[in-house]
Amino acid sequence: MQSAFGAALAISEQRFAGTALGAGMGALIATYFEPSVVWFAVGVFLLGIICSMDGLDKAAYRFAGIPLAIVMLVSRAKPAWVIALHRFVEVSLGILVGLILTALWPGEEAAPSGGR
Repeated sequence: MQSAFGAALAISEQRFAGTALGAGMGALIATYFEPSVVWFAVGVFLLGIICSMDGLDKAAYRFAGIPLAIVMLVSRAKPAWVIALHRFVEVSLGILVGLILTALWPGEEAAPSGGR
């Protein structure tokens, strides 16, 4: 949580991008390969390369690993892409609600130092 809307928006963009990448990578790997720790490690490695190439920061990379783990390593009755889509929508709604609340109920900005 950030106290200023601008700071919250910046980190929300990274969370959104990371979640999208992680959910997509998890759905892709889980669809074509048997979920395992080896394929999970490959997914994490590929996410690191993709985040680096796209200029995303460490927050996006950290958040990408969460949906990747959920989609790949949790037992499921539905196809992996359905689980990935649900996870993406859940996180996206959470980001949106957080941004709305930050905009409606902003925290106090830090006062400049050096004054009175």
